[in-house]
Amino acid sequence: MVSLGLVSLSLFIWLVLLLAWGNFWRADQQLTTPPLVPPAWPAITVIIPARNEADVMATSLTSLLNQDYPGEWQIVLVDDQSQDETSQIAQATAATLNKSAQLKIITGTPLPPGWSGKLWALEQGIKAAQTRQPQYLLLTDADIAHSPTNLRELVQKATTEHLALVSLMVQLRCQSFWEKLLIPAFIFFFQKLYPFPWVNNPQRKTAAAAGGCILLENQALQAVGGIEVIRQALIDDCSLAAAFKNQGYRIWLGLSSTTLSLRPYPDLASIWNMVARTAYTQLNYSPWLLAGTLVGMTLVYLMAPLGVIWGLVTGHWLVLLLALLTWALMAIAYTPTIRLYHLGWAWSFALPGIAFLYNLMTFDSARRHWLGQGGAWKGRTYEM
Repeated sequence: MVSLGLVSLSLFIWLVLLLAWGNFWRADQQLTTPPLVPPAWPAITVIIPARNEADVMATSLTSLLNQDYPGEWQIVLVDDQSQDETSQIAQATAATLNKSAQLKIITGTPLPPGWSGKLWALEQGIKAAQTRQPQYLLLTDADIAHSPTNLRELVQKATTEHLALVSLMVQLRCQSFWEKLLIPAFIFFFQKLYPFPWVNNPQRKTAAAAGGCILLENQALQAVGGIEVIRQALIDDCSLAAAFKNQGYRIWLGLSSTTLSLRPYPDLASIWNMVARTAYTQLNYSPWLLAGTLVGMTLVYLMAPLGVIWGLVTGHWLVLLLALLTWALMAIAYTPTIRLYHLGWAWSFALPGIAFLYNLMTFDSARRHWLGQGGAWKGRTYEM
């Protein structure tokens, strides 16, 4: 029977994911303070690309200026032609904390052909940082609130484990209903696509990073060709990690519960646009990969509830039993991520419906590409 075969296949897939897919679902790759400290704390430059970030700049910059890092460090803020008071708020924040000397603000130049906006801003910030020849660079978004120990812990991780790249998937905001429904699943799907234990294993080719918080060894960045090697990438964080790992450098990616994103996603539309902006890019604009993704998501996530309905309607109790078992395994896999976001266990059982919405977002991403509607971000539109 077709229904029994499909439900059985879905169950088999979940057994493989739980038992043989890098333990991605455990969400246990988290940054903790290493027991060792470096013999000398290296010089660091924090680089923040900022475009129209006036609403979050004071909070984000305050969290960075209040870091407890023992070594020498400074912040380079690249104002990427903002149309609000991003620079003025940054200056006032540093002055209020009596740390104006630690902040350097540069005005970004117009975006040249062949670059995405964020990467061009980072390129300018990195060039400005080279006057001090820092050993490490921290690339961070302007909407991140860092824990007071974050910079020190990142450096300890990098120096004690000889890592050229250390990245944190910061905890995204999860307050509104739609954030609670869809944001933890975004993290879950990212972990499934790039199992963090495989990313952190130098013997594996899997490479990924989270663009909101990336500590880089400056010399290694120059060795791989600098930011310029990924200048056109919309999914720039994973492209950068791949450039490092392909050159034999060790990298590490983990989760954080103390360094937070300030970016709100108060409604379905805001999350929809965030996903649709890059989903088809992730599939290399391939109709075949799109079709495979949509079919695969249906098989993996939707066969369980469909099997439950079919089993109840037809009285096929084996289909019903296998579908319920599949749904239970799905919920078990999702629970660690749900706990990371301090949500109740019942949210775990919503994963099939969540996956259905992500399927629609992915298809809409492709539709936008076919219609020539580029990925819009901060007033710029990029080709998709």
